[in-house]
Amino acid sequence: MDRLILLRHGEAERDAPSGDDFDRRLATRGIAASTAMAATLADLGFCPDVVLVSAAARTRDTWEAVCKAFPRAQVRFEDSLYLAEPDRVRSLAKAAGAACGTVMVVGHNPGLQDLTVQMLRDGGAPPALIAKAQNGFPTAAAAVFLFDHAGRPSYDGLFFPRR
Repeated sequence: MDRLILLRHGEAERDAPSGDDFDRRLATRGIAASTAMAATLADLGFCPDVVLVSAAARTRDTWEAVCKAFPRAQVRFEDSLYLAEPDRVRSLAKAAGAACGTVMVVGHNPGLQDLTVQMLRDGGAPPALIAKAQNGFPTAAAAVFLFDHAGRPSYDGLFFPRR
């Protein structure tokens, strides 16, 4: 894997009819913000080869909103990405990236935010950038990292949706 894109799901409804967090769907605002973020990423050339999507309803809806921006991407729905810890997210991405250049993960906080902060630190990003990521990783936010031959990350972009 040469590049990793971490994309948090769009804003979701407060409650699902089932009462289960896993079943929460995207709100209209979440669809719009996710679509806009995908357009931004695609316009900058950040197009995934493989996309790993949490199996939760809101992440599936996010993928549905962004997939048109990435028509060549292969998608895999991963049950274990639901509320996954940072190490799990990175492990799944690394495994998927063994045979491709760019992996995107569509997932949840706090795992994506924690992984973003961890990789910013590991990559020697400026303290102000690390602080920005620590202060919040809102819905429909994206973080992009490049990896060197030893697997060390370096910051390639941090994108927050327009509010």
